[in-house]
Amino acid sequence: MVGREEIALTGKGLCFGYGDSEIIKDVDLRLDRGELLGIIGPNGSGKSTLLGLLCGLLTPKAGRVELLGRELGSYPRVELARRLGLVPQNAELAPGFTVHQSVLTGRFALMGGRMFEDPSDLAAASQALADTGLTSLAQRRTGELSGGERQRLALARALAAEPQVVLLDEPTSALDLKHQLGIMNLLEKACARDGLAVCLVSHDLNLAGMFCHRLLLLSEGRTLAQGQPSEVLTPELLSRAYGVEVHVDQEPSRKRPRVTLTAPRP
Repeated sequence: MVGREEIALTGKGLCFGYGDSEIIKDVDLRLDRGELLGIIGPNGSGKSTLLGLLCGLLTPKAGRVELLGRELGSYPRVELARRLGLVPQNAELAPGFTVHQSVLTGRFALMGGRMFEDPSDLAAASQALADTGLTSLAQRRTGELSGGERQRLALARALAAEPQVVLLDEPTSALDLKHQLGIMNLLEKACARDGLAVCLVSHDLNLAGMFCHRLLLLSEGRTLAQGQPSEVLTPELLSRAYGVEVHVDQEPSRKRPRVTLTAPRP
């Protein structure tokens, strides 16, 4: 059993909706320190809404979220920013800032009343740029970046803050294959090395299955399955969630589940 001190984030009985429309219905989840948890499911299943509840952007109609053993709403805004990082799908970046300056904005909550960055801020920003493969673009304006570069910059900005928990919405959606693997490998290493707790939303079942320790499969706002990738990525569960037939075997590098669509007969 996981000890309370090892649990980074929990959602208990979470419900959310607008008017009579229910989007999230009685969802429970647990994210441990050093764990990479993937939230998967079809369009409209409530994945991004659930992430909004976990970071405090949305307030549940029922249930509660606890971060590091405390109710999320009890944190002052600055303290919350120090502990929890969020990388939304379309992150806002000041177009006039350089990439380096944008990453340094992730350090604001740690700077307190200081007007200027110190060596520790500069070191953290440089490390985040290196980890995300953006060092060579440090002096480029953010308005000149491609979609994939902007996505990596948003992650670098979050990592520069050295949070204990990071939530990401589709962090690899605009990336090529090389950078998809690079970002997932970076997150995996940060979990193992630093005890970082990562929860990400993904449409890429194979990438999630290859790197995530556990998966939560949503369907129509409810938890359809939760467990190790081999327990969640099954033909039966995926057919129920997505309404398509799939074939599941093992990918060769890690022996994790690999999902292939079954094309309809002509």
